[in-house]
Amino acid sequence: MIFIAAAKTKRKSFFIQTILSNFVKLVLHYYYGITMNSQNQKLALRSGNQMTAEGAIKAGCKFFAGYPITPASGIYKGLIDLLPLNNGIAISSPDEISALAYCVGASMRGVKAMTATSGPGWALMIETVQYALITETPVVISVVQRLGPCTGGATQGAQGDILIAEFATSGGYTIPVLYPSTAKECYELTIEAFNWAEKYRTPVVLLSDKEIGMTTESVDYNKLKISAPEHRHLISENDADFSEWKMYGFDSPGMIAKFAPVGSKVKVTATGSAHNTKGSLKKNDPETLAVLKHLEDKIRAHKDEMSLVKEDHEEGADTLIISFGITARTMKDSVANLRKQGCKVSSLTIYSMFPVPEKAILKAAVGCKNIFIAEENFSGQYRMIIAPLLKNYNVYGINKLGTMITPNEITERIMKL
Repeated sequence: MIFIAAAKTKRKSFFIQTILSNFVKLVLHYYYGITMNSQNQKLALRSGNQMTAEGAIKAGCKFFAGYPITPASGIYKGLIDLLPLNNGIAISSPDEISALAYCVGASMRGVKAMTATSGPGWALMIETVQYALITETPVVISVVQRLGPCTGGATQGAQGDILIAEFATSGGYTIPVLYPSTAKECYELTIEAFNWAEKYRTPVVLLSDKEIGMTTESVDYNKLKISAPEHRHLISENDADFSEWKMYGFDSPGMIAKFAPVGSKVKVTATGSAHNTKGSLKKNDPETLAVLKHLEDKIRAHKDEMSLVKEDHEEGADTLIISFGITARTMKDSVANLRKQGCKVSSLTIYSMFPVPEKAILKAAVGCKNIFIAEENFSGQYRMIIAPLLKNYNVYGINKLGTMITPNEITERIMKL
């Protein structure tokens, strides 16, 4: 009798646990689109844009201003929904110029801020990007690429904003640029973008493309690699290097000055004109030139630690394929096809587009004779950037406009050599 009673109790307990477990799974799936399975996977169908919005929340973003534009509107909608639930503010701006200006203003008050756009909107934001650069104001701009030029094709993918993302400043200062290739990486690299912005006091561009941004795919939340959020170091009146009105304090090229939020007890001057360390307008002045040089030096001094790549090395390979974004996934399939055919080939996926991960590229190229750069644009924009670095190799471009590069197109191009 005792055995029967115990068995009934176990069955009842198992029954209750099963109901509760299924109820939790139902709630997670219905409200959040998350599915739990027996392999301890926390699965959800997510687009790159959705994961960018969620990554921004995890990074501590508290302000978003944007103007709807395909294919970046998913980020706009995501943060309009999520920020109010996370003690943040999201607003719709009248245009892209004001969108980034609002974000820079919020950041100057000490708030983590971001906006999202595509090529046409990015073109309108360029002056404000330079203002963030010269005032050393952290801000994240997600640029989800589409076919250009000008208005181009709103629903057509492309990788044509690489050069304008980096070389949008007068003077050629380095703007850090990250580029994920999956929805999962959109989440992870959005956090990294905020961390770079905060750590190095700089605008950071998070590049994406229509296919990555708008395509939904399975994401296992249990496998997300989440970096700890960074926060800018604030200056106070008690600091030894404190000086009223002083915007900058750096003793070495790689030193990052502490941040003084506008409106705090520490008084500062912010200007987009050439200025000295106290924000006073001056031009051909040694201190002013030192401030301008510092904008580039602080990034160059940390470029090695900012290098983010994934190498798939094959011993004895004489061919290396380099790519990024959606084309990196095509490259992965092509590499598998080539290896099945007996070709020895390595690949390199680049996530940190700028500053250029020079050491990682040269390391991946060791032993190779031929290097192919696959990218979905007309002229081979990234190839133009890294070709001088690879002057001792045969460098080729695999380019296409209007539609994605297919695995077979990469395979056939390499087999023709």
